[in-house]
Formats: sequence, structure tokens, C-alpha cells
Amino acid sequence: MRPGLQHRRLRRRLGALLIHAILGLGAVFMLLPMLWMLATSFKPPPEIAVWPPHLLPRAATLDNYRGLFSAIPFARFFGNSVFISLVSTASVVITSMIAGAIFAKYRFPGRSVLFMLVLATAIVPFEAYMIPLYIELVRMHWINTYQAIILPTLVMSFGIFLLRQHVASAIPDELLEAARVDGASEWWTFRRVLVPLSGSAISAVGIFAFIQAWAAFIWPLLVANTNHLFNLEVGLTAFQFRFSTDYGKLMAGSTLSTLPMLIVFLLLRRRIIENMALTGLKG
Repeated sequence: MRPGLQHRRLRRRLGALLIHAILGLGAVFMLLPMLWMLATSFKPPPEIAVWPPHLLPRAATLDNYRGLFSAIPFARFFGNSVFISLVSTASVVITSMIAGAIFAKYRFPGRSVLFMLVLATAIVPFEAYMIPLYIELVRMHWINTYQAIILPTLVMSFGIFLLRQHVASAIPDELLEAARVDGASEWWTFRRVLVPLSGSAISAVGIFAFIQAWAAFIWPLLVANTNHLFNLEVGLTAFQFRFSTDYGKLMAGSTLSTLPMLIVFLLLRRRIIENMALTGLKG
């Protein structure tokens, strides 16, 4: 083997090794808070306050999980989060699929302008219009209701963008034309052609929508005034007192709160990879 070729291969291997080392180090830093949260949920109060701290519990206990259900209506908060997240996810998937298909496959005046307006809403932070939205809900007498909590998460501009890109690049126009030639209606074509062929993109949007609704905190805290409407993120603030925090129960609740998001991601993670591989940046 020529020395030059061997040298280039060695450089490529060293470069790949360096990249994997950096990615591995980043993964450790990302997982460390999760591991600390999980370990703390099994620690008794004296171990949580010990200095210097240690990662693994030395006298593991389930008291934090037992006390979690007796200290707050945890089941109610969990059920509220499930209900809010499922309704929000269903709405985002439906609206994103319909709007994405229309922007991708139908020609009408002002289509590009409307699509740019949809994309523009993605760069406006929710905090910028949160107070005006709250004032409007006060006038509608929707404060302290489920519909007020769910309203901001019913449509996702990123979901519309993602499904529009998928439909435009992964589904050829010839399929739609063949269905129309056979006498299929537009609604039949949408349900029987576009939706089945967009399963990976729909799953990806569903994951993003579920996580967004499940992790909502500021808006539910603002519009929900009674604890029977609290979602899990807001309900866990019951363990943060004026001068102290019950970290054991807070970490136990936080651990249980992350499980649904983790399960949804593990079940549908391949769909995200498939969608990113199939979806181009076609205009």
C-alpha cells in the first residue's frame, strides 16, 4: 500500500474517531441531568442535601413516589396532561396535513404569500402575543377552561411546513392525476392517496405536537386558576415552596412526567428518520 493512501486513511479514521468522541461527550452532558433526576427521585431527604453530592442513592427508597400521590392529585394532573396533549396532537396533525397538501399540490392566487405568512408565524415567540390572547379570552369568558389551555396548540406552523415539504417532494403529481382520471373526488384522493403516503411525516409532526403540548407551562399557569385544570408541569410546582423545595417528590414527579414523551419518541423515532430521509427542500 502506498504511504500516501495509508496516510489519508489514517487521517479519515482519526477524524471519525474525533467526531464520535465529541458526539459521545455531548450525549453524556445531555443525559447527565436526566440521570441525576432519576437518581434523586430515589434518594431520601438527607442524601439529597448532602455535600459533596453523589449521583447514585446509597439508601434507595420509594417514599418520594408514594408521597407524590398523597401530597397532590397527581392522577388528575396526569390525566389533564394526557387529554390536552392528545387533543392538541390530533388537531395539529389534521390541520397540518390538510394545509400542507393544499400548499403542495394545489395552485391558487396568493398561495406563496399565504405560505410565507404561515412561516412568518413560526419566528414570532408565543410570549409576544400571549397577553393580547389572554385579554381576548377574558372577553370571551374562556379563562379557567380546557379550551383556553388547548387553544394556542391547535395549529403548528412548523407542522404545516414539514408536511408541505413532504407532500411536494415525496408524492408525485401523477398519482393525484391518475386518481382524478378514475373519477375520484379531491377528498377521496386526500384520504386514500396523500394521507397513507405521508405516514412518516405525520408521525414526526405528531411527536413534535405531543411534546409541545405535554411540556406547556407558562400558558396553563396563566389561564388555569383552579388546580383541577392544572396539567402535570404546573401541578409539580406544588413542591416548590417559598423558602424551600421538596426535591425528592419534585424529581419523582418529573421522572413520571418524562415517561410519556420518552415512550412516544421511542415508538415513533424511526418515522422521524424516514421522513428526514424522504423529504427534500423542494420549493
